[in-house]
Amino acid sequence: MWRQIALGLGLFAVYLLVASWPGERQALADRNGRDVFGVEQRWHLDVEGAINSWLAPHRVWSTLANYEYAYTYILSALIACVWLIARRPTEYRRLRDSFIVLNLIAFACFAVYPVTPPRMLPGLDLVDTVTRGRTVGSWGSGLVDHANQLAAMPSLHVAWALWVSAVLARLSAGRLVQVLSAVHVAVTVLVVVATANHYVLDAVAAFVLVPLATRIADLWHDRRRDAIVPAADAFFLHVERTGAAQHVGGLAVFEPGDGPSVDALRRLVTRELEQLPRFRQRVVTSRWRRPRWVGVADIDWSWHITECPVDDAAEVRRVVAELATTTLPRDRPLWRMVIVREAAGGTSALVLLMHHSIADGIGTVLQALRLMRPRIELPAPARPAPGRTRIALGALRGLAQLATDGRPASPPHRSRRRGYATARLDLERVRDVAARHDVRVTELLLALVADAVTRAAPGLAERTGGTLRVSVPVMMRHPGSVAEGNATAAVMVDVPVGSSDPAARLVDLRRAATRLRTPTRALAARFVMSGGLRLLPEPCAGWFARTVYGGRFFHAIVSNMPGPPPTSALSMAGVGIDEVYPVLPLAPGAPIALGALSWSGALGIGVATDPSVVEAESLASEMASALEELTQDSSVREGSGTVVP
Repeated sequence: MWRQIALGLGLFAVYLLVASWPGERQALADRNGRDVFGVEQRWHLDVEGAINSWLAPHRVWSTLANYEYAYTYILSALIACVWLIARRPTEYRRLRDSFIVLNLIAFACFAVYPVTPPRMLPGLDLVDTVTRGRTVGSWGSGLVDHANQLAAMPSLHVAWALWVSAVLARLSAGRLVQVLSAVHVAVTVLVVVATANHYVLDAVAAFVLVPLATRIADLWHDRRRDAIVPAADAFFLHVERTGAAQHVGGLAVFEPGDGPSVDALRRLVTRELEQLPRFRQRVVTSRWRRPRWVGVADIDWSWHITECPVDDAAEVRRVVAELATTTLPRDRPLWRMVIVREAAGGTSALVLLMHHSIADGIGTVLQALRLMRPRIELPAPARPAPGRTRIALGALRGLAQLATDGRPASPPHRSRRRGYATARLDLERVRDVAARHDVRVTELLLALVADAVTRAAPGLAERTGGTLRVSVPVMMRHPGSVAEGNATAAVMVDVPVGSSDPAARLVDLRRAATRLRTPTRALAARFVMSGGLRLLPEPCAGWFARTVYGGRFFHAIVSNMPGPPPTSALSMAGVGIDEVYPVLPLAPGAPIALGALSWSGALGIGVATDPSVVEAESLASEMASALEELTQDSSVREGSGTVVP
């Protein structure tokens, strides 16, 4: 907020600088005013005298007009800015910058082309109702002695009111609010002319100024957003050169019925494109230059949103695995949606995939929520962001820890095939078991994965020497951050496998997972991803990404992501959503990638595997069995009075 106040004060300082412009400007302003009025006479737009003559004798109407002139344009713009900050923070910066550009262009006009307003132009003999009425806060008041009165062209009163109306229309605000704003614009145009503060052409210039400023701000933001892909995002473009497709997403299962139509889904995404910038951009790569986002003129809807009929639920999982294995083409935006419909009126589901360079798991959830109704926001982290000194010290310590972690045993031979399965766990049961064993939900998930690997893939447990190294993404997002981009850091946790006692394994895991509770390794990993890679030439950054990400450094990925509140009943294109399961990409040479997302009182587990090492269905099934055993174990211990360590 202080930054926004500083920007406002800086803008006001520019205005004061123009107002105090040196030199005799009155004669020039009078000449320009006569030129403007002369153009109006030739075009038969010179209605200032007639409207002013009508208003001046009516004291009540002129007083109302005076105060409308003095205050409503300021109040409407201020309310719009506060509303944007509170309700549309992701759009605020772009629209705020259009407002700044609008004013800077107007100030430049005031400096190079001063224009005397009609009320001050000799020969017109118009009544200055604002000064005559001693309007508080405007001409005739000591509060504005510093104001630049030779600034008729363009009319900022009209421009500010029109900017508010344009903002509301652009963001599809309520129809009543947009109508009221349009009425305010019309009233402001009438008032500025009737009070003799502006010519008609001053108002016309405002209607040119607002779209011009908006376009400049859009080009600036598109240029910035469409420019270099951040290092943490380009990391996954480099990884994909190994042949392992790197896109994240989810499987959303709709309520029983036909589900949304392809056309309805296309209309929905079209309406939300303004809020989904990466959906209308493709990536351009070269060997030596940084990858760049560039806009596309047209979106191939027949490819991005399609439909696929299947026979049963097993076919749905096969479609997900096939889509997750197929690399997204670089000649179009890196996202895709496929509606999967079961035959004979079964359930329908939506597979949403976007490249990992667009967003991490949380970012994908945030962008998916923009397509759902009602609109909700994921709860922001309660903890404050650490200061720069703490971040620097933590990163240094974390780098030292990473250097001493060592490398795990190599996993079995890998293939390019993919399997996908889901498991639906009761969220309250998961939380209860975690609480009884004094661990977090993420740590319990690691234990369930370890138990499932022990049973479903004993060869993997043996090959890794009884220790499965798992990469656990840790969220590093701050409140108000955009959904695009990767804002997570990976922390490696050594998970014991091979033991037959899940409870004993959970005790061992609690000790191994202490690094998840301290931020140093996450800070170090984030520093390397977002800062260190920017210093490397692009070929070196690519080599680094392909070297450190995969089976030589970890065996599995386990990501636990927050979802919407359990009471939220969400729908897409008018159809309710029952279940959601994450879809995560496999890292090269790492045979397991598991995502967990809380949704409607359940923990949806999406498991991707290399079937030559472990079957996804077996792994998901064994995780559910392991949770059941831990639940029974907790109940027995509680009933016998045993204290759980």
